[in-house]
Amino acid sequence: MSAHTLANAQTQASAAHGRLYLVPAPLDFGTSDPTPLDQVLPDATLQTAARLTHWICENAKSARAYLKRVNEHHALAAPLQAQAMQELPRAVHKKGDHRPDALLGFDARALLAPVLQGTDMGLLSEAGMPAVADPGSSVVRAAHALGLEVVPLVGPVSLLLALAASGLNGQNFAFVGYLPQDAEARTQRIRELEALAHQTGQTQLFIETPYRNTALLEALLATLRKDTRLALACGLTLPRARLRSASVQQWKQGRGTDAGLALDLPTVFGIGL
Repeated sequence: MSAHTLANAQTQASAAHGRLYLVPAPLDFGTSDPTPLDQVLPDATLQTAARLTHWICENAKSARAYLKRVNEHHALAAPLQAQAMQELPRAVHKKGDHRPDALLGFDARALLAPVLQGTDMGLLSEAGMPAVADPGSSVVRAAHALGLEVVPLVGPVSLLLALAASGLNGQNFAFVGYLPQDAEARTQRIRELEALAHQTGQTQLFIETPYRNTALLEALLATLRKDTRLALACGLTLPRARLRSASVQQWKQGRGTDAGLALDLPTVFGIGL
């Protein structure tokens, strides 16, 4: 078979398959003041979400709630109860799915059967971009392994919004997830991340469950050096959004006080130079 013939065969095979769309969601999940979708998601993203009828998601109930909001802007291709929903296994939520599938005990390729049969599917997380600080990477890896086209749609990504607004180094940064809950272990981890930031210039980003945000802020102020820059981005894209970035010394002097910060909302923390 010639290279040209092989390329044509591969193109035809690809055309027979559907696509996996990475569909972003607004950042207001679990909050009492949702943001209008058309203020945070481009119309093209809403149109694509409206025409999809097959989904891989964290939770079917919240996925349908999201689609109900999409329907206010573009009519869904199928009624909510007719949407085909496949939930990611609970282990993926608890342990993350960035590791090889063999370590997770499930094969994400099985979730993509409709795509292999020619149906487009959407991958949806609770908030923001799936597979970025959220589950979904195992599904994306599986799609690539099957030779399927993966299409990321445009929407809010809290980590990048927070980084851009922080004044911290946006050329070299890392997201390190959650810090330990144990006070001693958390303090040790804060010192490790601060040392890395000062030695390499790399910004360190992390998050916490909203009801622990205040405790984490207090631990950061008690542990970090006075010349370390600390940035908080609370409730990004929401009406009560607040952002603050200052040296630890300035935070302690009151120029960066937490007064006015919406620490009850999802918050991205950043430390660096």
